[in-house]
Amino acid sequence: MEFLSPARLWFLLLIPLVVAAYVYLQHRRAQYALRFTNIALLDRVAPRRPQWRRHVAVVLALLAAASCIVAFAQPKDEVKVPRERATIVVAIDVSLSMMATDVDPNRLEAAKKSAKNFVNQLPSKFNVSLVSFAGTASIIVPPTTDRATVQRSIDGLELAESTATGEGIFTSLQALTQVPPDPEHPNDPAPARIVLLSDGKRTVGRTAQEGAQAAKSKNTPVYTITFGTDSGFIEMDGIRQRVPPDRAELRSVAEITDGQAYTAESAGELEDVYKDIGSSVGYDKVDKEVTSRFAGIAMLLTLAAAGACIALASRFP
Repeated sequence: MEFLSPARLWFLLLIPLVVAAYVYLQHRRAQYALRFTNIALLDRVAPRRPQWRRHVAVVLALLAAASCIVAFAQPKDEVKVPRERATIVVAIDVSLSMMATDVDPNRLEAAKKSAKNFVNQLPSKFNVSLVSFAGTASIIVPPTTDRATVQRSIDGLELAESTATGEGIFTSLQALTQVPPDPEHPNDPAPARIVLLSDGKRTVGRTAQEGAQAAKSKNTPVYTITFGTDSGFIEMDGIRQRVPPDRAELRSVAEITDGQAYTAESAGELEDVYKDIGSSVGYDKVDKEVTSRFAGIAMLLTLAAAGACIALASRFP
């Protein structure tokens, strides 16, 4: 731990001096007690008591004093604060397979709900972009801090044919080029993440691995969330068609880009996944003064010392 005013820690040298003075006084007290020649009378006047009880209040008071001195030196520690400059691209698969009902109420509606919850939990200064992909990919909302616009756009997503997972990643990278520059750090690129929600079965366009390699070259991790179960199906023209998720493909995207691959089979699980993603991209560790922490410890120790003194005093008439 570091301190803003480390020179004030020299006051801690007073603690051993006080301890030495206390030990000296205890020694004199013992010598004074030995002046009584009538030991029986001494036992009646001052009966023996457990010695540790007499020292508890002193020890607590000294610990409280030490905590006060540490607080006086203005300690600082690493704390997590929101990373206000991050940009998140939420890329949602709107292919026909996303209407499978193996995730309640269906894959797409579950994705919409959890995506909106995720956006709401992000720090207000985060830029958020929305990309949708089916046979092609489109930037629905460029990077913005306007949460209401993102929420409405998520609600408005509709199903379409085919699945171009690779194009979804390339379009997400294109969205990141539209992030407004930071006037305070114009040459410092803001951290960015892509959150890709899909059942993972690419049918057209560039491969997901090609998109992953492009994201890796731009140091942009891709977090993938695979929807659906192996028993999922959709009905097309009265014909039932199985649509199992391709977990391996989305896992490879995450591995290539140093992201994380998740699977979720219910909206509740998806919300937990989003919390993990938000914590991984949403905070920086910075030094912050934590004087109040040690002041609080000193307060508790002072109260404990006062309680010990009261308890000890109540033993005497």
